[in-house]
Amino acid sequence: MTSASKGQPPADPPADLATRFNNHKRTRETERRKCPLCPDKFPSTSTREDVVRHFSERGHTVTDGQQNNLVEKTWLRLRTFDTDTAAPSNSRHQTSPNPPTADQPPGDTKPEPTDKADLSTEPLNPTHDTDRGPKSVLPDKNKRYANENKQTGRKRSRARHNIQTASDSDFHRDSAHTGGKLWTPEDGGPPPRRADQGRQRDRDTDDAPRPASGRTFEPPRNADFDNTEVMIKQPETRPISQEQLVAEVKGIYAGLVMVESKCIEVDNAQSSNNESKPKLNNEQWQALIALHRTLLHEHHDFFLASQHPSASPALRRLASKYAMPARMWRHGIHSFLELLRHRLPASLEHMLTFIYLAYSMMALLYETVPTFEDTWIECLGDLGRYRMAIEDDDLKDREVWSSVSRHWYSKASDKAPQTGRLYHHLAILARPNALQQLFYYSKSLCVPIPFLSARESIMTLFDPHFNGTAPRVPEIDAAFVRANAILFSGKHTDQFVSSTDEFIDCLDNHIARNTRRWLDSGYYISIALGCALLEYGSESNPIMRAIKSGRADDTDVQMNETGTNTAPTQKFLDALDFAVRTHNVVFRRFGDANINPYLHVTLSFLYHMSQFPAAMEHIEEKIPWKLISLLLNTLVPKCSSIETIESEDFPRPAKDAPRPLPDDFAQRGLLWVDNYYPSDWFTAGKVDDDEKYFEVASMEDERQGRCVWLGRRLATSGKWLTYTAEGHFGVPSQYDIEIPGLSSDDASSSKGDDDGDVRIPDAPAASA
Repeated sequence: MTSASKGQPPADPPADLATRFNNHKRTRETERRKCPLCPDKFPSTSTREDVVRHFSERGHTVTDGQQNNLVEKTWLRLRTFDTDTAAPSNSRHQTSPNPPTADQPPGDTKPEPTDKADLSTEPLNPTHDTDRGPKSVLPDKNKRYANENKQTGRKRSRARHNIQTASDSDFHRDSAHTGGKLWTPEDGGPPPRRADQGRQRDRDTDDAPRPASGRTFEPPRNADFDNTEVMIKQPETRPISQEQLVAEVKGIYAGLVMVESKCIEVDNAQSSNNESKPKLNNEQWQALIALHRTLLHEHHDFFLASQHPSASPALRRLASKYAMPARMWRHGIHSFLELLRHRLPASLEHMLTFIYLAYSMMALLYETVPTFEDTWIECLGDLGRYRMAIEDDDLKDREVWSSVSRHWYSKASDKAPQTGRLYHHLAILARPNALQQLFYYSKSLCVPIPFLSARESIMTLFDPHFNGTAPRVPEIDAAFVRANAILFSGKHTDQFVSSTDEFIDCLDNHIARNTRRWLDSGYYISIALGCALLEYGSESNPIMRAIKSGRADDTDVQMNETGTNTAPTQKFLDALDFAVRTHNVVFRRFGDANINPYLHVTLSFLYHMSQFPAAMEHIEEKIPWKLISLLLNTLVPKCSSIETIESEDFPRPAKDAPRPLPDDFAQRGLLWVDNYYPSDWFTAGKVDDDEKYFEVASMEDERQGRCVWLGRRLATSGKWLTYTAEGHFGVPSQYDIEIPGLSSDDASSSKGDDDGDVRIPDAPAASA
């Protein structure tokens, strides 16, 4: 029965449907273009400025009763209409999967005639999405090509010809149907194939070779088809002018400032509520992550545009002028990470998500914006440290992220060895190795750019040793750390003597038991003792005052400084006594190659002090010069080149690139190696981070030669050491004293056995 028989009206003809649909589209377009507060209609080419001007001229209110921005709503409605009717390539915010390169310059923007790149004069452009990837700055022509390819479904990556579809008999279907009728021998012809007949034949003849198929997926070639491949021309690109780049950077910066202000506002509002800590749901956390992700993308776009190969020097300087890397870290990452950290454990999953997001962005900037490589490296280390700190369940993951962070900080310290902040971060990652932590904390305070906040952080290492809650560490290391804690803080001074006695009494046997394992402990201890003599970088320390006063050859400055020197503090005298007692134990181990890193660092410290008489006069009377001369005499016969020792130049390989020693890397950047190493000593050769502190057998000869060379430099003045033409070290008469339990004959005849142990009389507890 038809619909007409049921009394329903007949269906509209196709022409009426088309007319009704067109009328509907016109009505919808009119409604979208209509002002919400008056009968006026906006042209289809209206911009946001036109909408703002219309509201201002008509005196319309900008917000409605629900505090919604009517300008934005109207503009978004117009944009929605444009998006539905216009080609997608015209959008400035179209995501680009690849950052622009030198071969792919940024997009064409409306040129602005300007000679200077000044971001402060550009009004903010609020038309920015809150969640998107980096903007594309591809030329419009390239976008049009991409759009055409998308419509045609073809790619431009290879030449294409007219393809003639070949008939395939295997896929031919007979038009005659025989459905509903079984095959019989009387029908003639081959029987129909079963659906699984092919699979059954494969199973029956699995090992039989298959005949080659006559089918092919290649199009048939014409007789006149040329076998030569057709090369595709390079896609057309247009160079971008300085005016276009400046306009692009200004537009990006305007949106960046808007998003940055919103991030600051949100972070401050949430941080002020930390005490009450209102819980945020998943949607709110995701909105905050999306907001900060947008800011990171804006920064990425800004860096790509301002550091473009075609950018002028003035444009390239904008990122530094406006402190963009620091602003990116502070407002885009660090503030939000601290907010997430204070909301733990509820915010754990969101914090992990944001750390991975920020780490990926920093890794991308590290690859694409090398101008600020040092900043990206340190930021990657900070993100790795955050990830390590919040990992409590899986110790393996914690160690992995600790290693990642340590890698980035080590890489950063290689580029800025005089920056104490990086050594402070490495100290945090050195847990639970208390001796290594002390080394890094002390070093962070005794470099040309000290990190003064380490004076507070170092107490997290010292306090547990005062109250007896220190983690399990060797007793000798605990005694050494506790003695340094007393010297640093001035607390529990009644425990200083017992702590130093415990360390000194165990030191000799500890070195004998650990043999080569004491190599790194040797330079850790020697560097920590040197920092203790400097009172951990205190400006009132007499040695620090002498170093800052100038070179030894500046007589006027030295006389002035000597006249104004104050008496050494008790902290300095205690540190000197502790260092000298340690020297007296270590330097008695003649022939033990495992103490040479300790000797090398100590001699480099004394060599630097020898250039400052005002500093040397505070320590020269206490240093065991006689023991040092005897120890050096045991090393002279092992040196391969006497000419190298007696040369004024720093000993280095004749042909190969220099390979710094582990103790070289350890004391790099310290105050007392300012002029010790050649300028290219650490940069001439490439050494991986995990190999810097790896000891190889060939290093022992080089270290021994270095120690003898330093002794020869100290003997130049003849004040503390002497050196004869026969290659024998001695001391002036005032230091030629009898050493208890050891004679010079014993020292000259001492030889090490196979495992590095030395057979000498038991060393008594030496005193200053």
